Amino acid sequence: MKNSLLILSVVIAAVAGSALSAPKPNTLRAGASVSAQPAQTAAAEVKIDNFSFSPATLTVAAGTTVTWVNHDDIPHNVVSNDKSFKSKVMDTDEKFSFTFTKAGEYPYFCAIHPKMTGKVVVQ
Repeated sequence: MKNSLLILSVVIAAVAGSALSAPKPNTLRAGASVSAQPAQTAAAEVKIDNFSFSPATLTVAAGTTVTWVNHDDIPHNVVSNDKSFKSKVMDTDEKFSFTFTKAGEYPYFCAIHPKMTGKVVVQ
């Protein structure tokens, strides 16, 4: 009889232990709320180096923020043909960012070196 009680105690302890360590289902309390992660904004980069924009044509989705980074040893800026965006003159390693919200083609140039041109295509 002692053996039966001992075996029964071990079985009950094992079952109780596994129930305590089992993962709990995801449940919400009344009045609790779930918050989603904020949507990430897409980003793209144009490098300015050796008197050129790279890539020369960049295609992005609407809502994308494009950042131009001057890796050249001399100042440059970025000016859209339609004047929808314009950077200050950027020295080496300075940046300029603009978020494109509407579809279309946005040609731009460096006002200091007008032969430097590029284009952002927003879809």
